[in-house]
Amino acid sequence: MANHSQFNFQDAASPLMQEMVKFHDHTLTILFFISTLILYILLMTSLSKLTNKNILDSQEIEMVWTIIPAFILIMLALPSIQILYLMDETSSPHVTIKTIGHQWYWTYEFSDLPKELEIESYMVPSDNIQNGEFRLLEVDNRISVPMDSMIRMLMTSEDVIHSWTIPSMGIKVDTIPGRLNQVTFSSSLPGLFFGQCSEICGANHSFMPIAMEVVPLKTFESWIINLSL
Repeated sequence: MANHSQFNFQDAASPLMQEMVKFHDHTLTILFFISTLILYILLMTSLSKLTNKNILDSQEIEMVWTIIPAFILIMLALPSIQILYLMDETSSPHVTIKTIGHQWYWTYEFSDLPKELEIESYMVPSDNIQNGEFRLLEVDNRISVPMDSMIRMLMTSEDVIHSWTIPSMGIKVDTIPGRLNQVTFSSSLPGLFFGQCSEICGANHSFMPIAMEVVPLKTFESWIINLSL
């Protein structure tokens, strides 16, 4: 989760987020060199007193400033396409979870289990926060997912547009009434990951957090059995 005065991304907890962080660093490196070169050219041009009034065009210069930007765009497009393919849906997910946004809480449905399960997740009021828990981020029912497994989440909403977001997983999906969005992800790290609704959805928009536990498969199976009882 984010800390006070944190300017960088949260630590990546999924392969998708790791690739996004790499792409971010790759893009900023290119932008840094481009900005430095342009600043240098502008500075040298403003300080130089040399002019040539007879130059009307230059085919060599136009070829250079056409080919170089095209090459830079290719350098940005290739890793971007790779990330898009990583975000693509999978045909054989291990677990499918339907997430429904409400004003102002979340509902999770496990519909592909032998017995359909549904849990509601509300924010824990500040008066009920225990020692070690996080204000405005704790929920009464955390969702659990198995580690090293492909998770498919189907997103929709019952009332207005919400956005189901966990930054450390690289997930941000809008939940739209009457429409079903989909995201696929996996995590190789166990832990507790927090998020919040990222679409202004009403008076209590800032009071519908997300808490997801990534646990080993056996722990997930025990959690499902306990919910079924």
